[in-house]
Amino acid sequence: MNLSEVNIEIFRMFNELSKQLLFLNPLMIFLAKYMKYFLVLGIIIYWFTRKKQNRIMIICGMIAFVMAEVLGKVVGKIYSNNQPFAELTNVNQLIGHTVDNSFPSDHAMQFFSICITFLLFKKNLRFMWLILAFLVGISRIWVGVHYPGDILVGAILGTLSASICFRIVPCINLIKKSLELYENGEQFILSKISK
Repeated sequence: MNLSEVNIEIFRMFNELSKQLLFLNPLMIFLAKYMKYFLVLGIIIYWFTRKKQNRIMIICGMIAFVMAEVLGKVVGKIYSNNQPFAELTNVNQLIGHTVDNSFPSDHAMQFFSICITFLLFKKNLRFMWLILAFLVGISRIWVGVHYPGDILVGAILGTLSASICFRIVPCINLIKKSLELYENGEQFILSKISK
């Protein structure tokens, strides 16, 4: 069995569960389609705690996401495939999606780049972020819009980008100075508003 067949076989296994475990479908649809909005909400909340460490974490996560997306575009030029529902028969597609190159998964890159960044910074919440990233990845297979290979490569690119940014971004003086300038401006505006 070659890699392509293994990819399809694992996809079928998860997608078939969506026909058997119907009670899980609303959760999987929520994770696959709407969880990104809660991730954005989490980012906003962390930013407005006004803690420097949280803000550095958010900056790292955003840079890691952009880095993963750039790497994803390069990898997508080397290899590509359409979504399973466009290539296979009898796919249980639970959410709408346009047909395009689904390799690697943008959702996996987004969640793994940001959630792994959060995991590296927030030691006490590490498992929550890791589990969230994995659940979103599985949900995208479950609902029929990604192959496991799409998710796996997206997760690898996101994790790699997060790990690199975690080590490099907090040491960049330009980022420290820019954040300091932003925080001084924010403090100035808040002091004017509170008067």
